[in-house]
Amino acid sequence: MIHFFKQKPYLQDFIPENHVDIHSHLLPNIDDGARTIEETETLLLGLEKIGIKKFVTTPHVMGEIWKNSSEDITEKKENTLQNLSINGIRSRFKAAAEYMIDAEFNELFKKEKLLTVKENYVLVEISYLNPPIQLFDILFELQVAGYKPILAHPERYNFYHNSIDNYKKLKNAGCYFQMNMLSANGYYGEKVAKSADALLKNNLIDFIGSDVHHTRHLDFLNKKIVLKNFDYLPQVFQNNSIFDF
Repeated sequence: MIHFFKQKPYLQDFIPENHVDIHSHLLPNIDDGARTIEETETLLLGLEKIGIKKFVTTPHVMGEIWKNSSEDITEKKENTLQNLSINGIRSRFKAAAEYMIDAEFNELFKKEKLLTVKENYVLVEISYLNPPIQLFDILFELQVAGYKPILAHPERYNFYHNSIDNYKKLKNAGCYFQMNMLSANGYYGEKVAKSADALLKNNLIDFIGSDVHHTRHLDFLNKKIVLKNFDYLPQVFQNNSIFDF
């Protein structure tokens, strides 16, 4: 069916029934995502409109910037659910975390249980400036501790764009890759879109997430896809079904 598109399709053309979004910043006033409960509701309704039915929201846990503990996130989730007016949202809304891989994270997962997307799948990210010096050591230790790392938005790390082998090394080190929906729409620019295209073509993308923070992101999700290799997207969207709840 996809090959019959005369023009570039929209994201909602690929979103399967009962789709689970595994990366978003919907909890109000906990990181750089939604600021108010009203914005949280606007974002949820907007995501529902394009076909997303279930949500695993993932506040940042990042050194001295967002020192969110598992208890902080869980408490914020419960307070948020109590104040949302969306029908049936409690059964369709969970909270995990997006952990920055840094020295503090290396100590964190050794001493306490992480908030995972599901079971032992944990969402992680790295700095946009440069990868951690001990990245592969940390990834190894994280897996020894029983976790399966999902690297958020690998297409956005500019320092890896010069060679697909950089990504293959991360895959061989045990990382799953989660692409951002916004990369498919060109939100982050041409270089990131090209990187996403290359990762899709090489079958390196495992999962997809909205990574929605605010209404500007929401508006962009309604634009047409800019990718050439969008015919790989149906399988990527379908892979998210392992996180169903």
